[in-house]
Amino acid sequence: MLNRIRALFQENDPGDDRHRLEAAAAALLVEAARTDNTISPAERERILDVTRRHFHLSEEEAQDLLSAAVFDTEGASPYYRYVTVINDHCPPDKRLWIIEMLWEVAYADGELNDLEANLLRRIGGLLHVPDVDRGLARKRVLERLGLPDDSGL
Repeated sequence: MLNRIRALFQENDPGDDRHRLEAAAAALLVEAARTDNTISPAERERILDVTRRHFHLSEEEAQDLLSAAVFDTEGASPYYRYVTVINDHCPPDKRLWIIEMLWEVAYADGELNDLEANLLRRIGGLLHVPDVDRGLARKRVLERLGLPDDSGL
């Protein structure tokens, strides 16, 4: 299974759109977690949780997806490639799901740092998700996680 998921990250992969979207989303979640050059255990668990929940994956499938995303994103930040997959295979009015997943990973440790906030703004812009929608998504995530609103960001 891991080889099949890794193949989804390759540019000319014949995989179906749903799997390509899952792979691209997982890679962006890893990028968000790695803004401080490490993926904390809380961030790892949050990635597993949101991918299982959103994509209806088993524990093993979520682990494989995370492993492939970590492997594929090592080195220089290639997140533009993943944004392109999402833009190509997901209509503009359906892209908010990735923003919510990214907020959940960013808040996995209970707080948002400047690098995470900056990355989410950039990715949201590249996905053409309006600022208002990104802000509302952040508030929904804060409420879901039981965290106070940090409106200063």
